[in-house]
Amino acid sequence: MATFLHKIGGAAFKWRWLVVLLWALVLGAVGIGASNSSGPASTSITLPGTEAQRAFDLLGEKFPAANADGATARVVLRAPDGEKISSPENKAALEAILADVKGSSTRIGQVGDPFAAKTVSADGTTAYAQVTYTASDSELTDGDHTGLDKALESGRDQGLTVEAAGNAQTVPEESHTAEVIGFALAAVILLITFGSLTAAGLPLLTALVGVGVSMVAITALSGPLDLNSNVSALATMLGIAVGIDYALFIVSRYRSERADGYDAREAAARANGTAGSAVVFAGLTVVIALAGLAVVNLPILTAMGLAAAGAVVIAVLVATTLVPALLGFAGERVRGRTRKKAAPASDTAKRGLGQRWISYVLRKPAQMLLLAVVALGVVALPATQLELGLPDDGSKAASSTQRKAYDMLSESFGPGFNGPLTVTVDDQDPAVARGGAEDMGKSLAGLPDVAAVTPAAFNESGDTAIITVVPKSAPGSDATKSLVNDIRVLAGDLQSDTGARSLVTGTTALNIDISDKFSAAIVPYLALVVGLAVLVLILVFRSILVPVKAALGFLLSVLASLGALVAVFQWGWLKDLVGLEQTGPIMSLMPVLMVGIVFGLAMDYQVFLVTRMREAYVHGADARTAVETGFKHSATVVTAAALIMISVFAGFVGSHDAMIKSLGFGLAIAVVFDAFVVRMTIVPAALALLGKRAWALPAWIDRILPNVDIEGEKLAKHTPTTHAVREPSYAGPTDLNH
Repeated sequence: MATFLHKIGGAAFKWRWLVVLLWALVLGAVGIGASNSSGPASTSITLPGTEAQRAFDLLGEKFPAANADGATARVVLRAPDGEKISSPENKAALEAILADVKGSSTRIGQVGDPFAAKTVSADGTTAYAQVTYTASDSELTDGDHTGLDKALESGRDQGLTVEAAGNAQTVPEESHTAEVIGFALAAVILLITFGSLTAAGLPLLTALVGVGVSMVAITALSGPLDLNSNVSALATMLGIAVGIDYALFIVSRYRSERADGYDAREAAARANGTAGSAVVFAGLTVVIALAGLAVVNLPILTAMGLAAAGAVVIAVLVATTLVPALLGFAGERVRGRTRKKAAPASDTAKRGLGQRWISYVLRKPAQMLLLAVVALGVVALPATQLELGLPDDGSKAASSTQRKAYDMLSESFGPGFNGPLTVTVDDQDPAVARGGAEDMGKSLAGLPDVAAVTPAAFNESGDTAIITVVPKSAPGSDATKSLVNDIRVLAGDLQSDTGARSLVTGTTALNIDISDKFSAAIVPYLALVVGLAVLVLILVFRSILVPVKAALGFLLSVLASLGALVAVFQWGWLKDLVGLEQTGPIMSLMPVLMVGIVFGLAMDYQVFLVTRMREAYVHGADARTAVETGFKHSATVVTAAALIMISVFAGFVGSHDAMIKSLGFGLAIAVVFDAFVVRMTIVPAALALLGKRAWALPAWIDRILPNVDIEGEKLAKHTPTTHAVREPSYAGPTDLNH
C-alpha cells in the first residue's frame, strides 16, 4: 500500500495541472447532473417491515382520495376569554379565516368545517379545522407557506387565538452558518498548528473540493432516489471534518519529510505513502461503519449512511491525489518559517504539553487507565435513562405556532388528542371486513385509556375500514404504549375469530415499531461493523490486542456521548448553552446513527495515533519507547485534527432541525471523549501495561495476512533519485519537541 501510494503521490506532484483539471471536470460533471435533477429532497421517514408502515401503506392504497402523502395542517381557533367559538361574531370570524386559508394556495384540496365535523371542544371555546393538500410537504412552495401564515394572522387580527400544526407549516430555513463557523475555527487551528497561511489553507481548499463534489452529487440524486433532506446535512458534516483532517495528516507528514532533507516531489510521494496509507485505512473503517447502517433496513438510515460513506471516499481520493498535486504548486510556502533546534537542556525545559502528558501517563499507566475508564463510565450513566421517540409538534419550540396549537388541542380535547391511533380492518370479502370492523369497534371502546372511538369508515369497495382511537394519555406516555399493545392483542384475536386482518398505526405505534426494529438490528449491526473493522485493524497493526482494545475504547466513547446527549437534550442540563428550547425524548434514529459514525471516527484516531507507535516499534524501538515516540510525533497533529472535527460538528448545534442539532452535539462530545480520553490516555496507558504483548500476532495468522506496509517500511529502503540538502526538522509552532 505504501509503495503504491508513494507512486500515486509522486505522479500527482509531477502531473499536478492534469490532476487539478481532472477534479475540476469531475466537479463540473456532477454539477451538470445536479442542475438537471428534478424534485426536492423528501422529509418523510418510512419503516418497511413494521406494522405501522403496513397500515400506512394500506391507507394509501385503499383510500387514495385521502392522499396519505399529502401535506396537512390543523388550524386551531379559540374564542376570547369568556366567549364561545359558536357565538355569531366568532363564528363569522372563523368562517372568514377558513375561507382565507382555502384561498391561500391552489394546492389545498379540502378545508374542514368544525361545526359540521363536530370538532368543537366540550366547553365550546375551541375548534379546529383539518386542512389537506394535494401535494406533499416537500413540494409546497414559499408562496404556499406565506399564504397560510397570512391567513392565520388575519384571524388573530379579528380577535381569535389562531395557531396551526402539521407538516404544511413553514420550515425554518437552514443557513450555512454552521459550515462557516466550522471552517473559520478550522482555519485558526490549522494556522496555529502549521504557522503558515499556505499550509493552513491547503486542507481547507481540498476539503471544499471534496464536499463540493459530494454535495452536488447528492443534490443530483435527491429527486430520482427520493433522498431525505437530512442526508446532505450528515454528508456535509462528515465531509468537511474528515476532508480537512485527512489533508492535514498528509501536509503535516510532507513538512516533516521536507525537514528531513527530501526534495519536494519525493517528500510529497513519501507523505502520501505513509500518512496516505493511514488515511486510506482510516477512511475504510469509517466507510464500513457508515455503509453498515444498511443492516438496520431503514431507508433513511441506509441513505444517510451510504451518502456519508460516499463523502468519506471522495475525501480519501482528494487527500491522496489532489493534496500532493497542490503541494507541487505551494512550493516552499507550505513549510512556513524555519528555525534551529534548541539545545537539549532547553528542550527539556520547554517540553510541550503533549510530551509532558504522555510522560505522566507512562509513569502511572494503571492509575490513569482506571481514572479515565471510571470518568467515562460516570458520564455514560444517564444513557441508562435513554428515551426514544419521533419528533412531533410537541417537541417544537414553545414560541412556535405548531407547539402552541399542540398545547391548545391538548388542553381542550385531552392529552391523547395529539396522538390518535388509526386502526385498519380489511379482508377480501367486504362482509368479513364489515363484521370484523364492528367487533373491533366494540372491543376498542372497552379498553382502558380510550377516550373516544370513531365509527368505522369504509372505502368504496367496502373491504377496508378505518377506526380512529383517541387515547386518554399523551402520545409518549407508557399508558398509550400499553394501549397500542392491547389493540394489537385484540387484532390477533379478531383474525383468529373472523379472519379479518387488523393493523394499528400512529405516532405511538411508530415509536414502538422503530424501537423494536432498532433493538433487533443493533446486535447484528455491531457484530458486522466491529467485526469487519477489527479485521481491518488486525491487517493494519498485525496485532490482536490493539484492535480489540480499540473496539472496547469505542464502546466507552459512544456510551459516554449518549449519556451526555441524554443529560442535555432529554434532561435539559446546560440546554441554554446549545440553544435548546424544548427537551424531550431522543430521536429514535440517533443511537444507531451515532454508533456508526462514532465508531468510524474512533478508528480514525486509532489509526493515526497508533500507526506512528507501531512505526517506531517496527523500526527497532522497545514497546514503551515506541508508545512515547509515536505519541510525540502524532499527538500534535491528532489534537489539531480532533479540534477541527469538534469545531465542525459543534457548528451544527445551531441548526433549527432537532436531529441535526442533537447529532452535531453528540458527535462533537464523542470526539472529545474518544480523541482526548480514550486515544490519548487509555490507549497509551493500556499499551504501556501490555508491553510487547500488544504487538504480538500468532504465527499462523501472520503467515496468512498480506503485508500492507502502512508504516512505510519498504519506503525506508527506497533511495530517491534526488535528495535535497538535509535541513533541521521543524513541525511548526506547536511541535511537541520544542
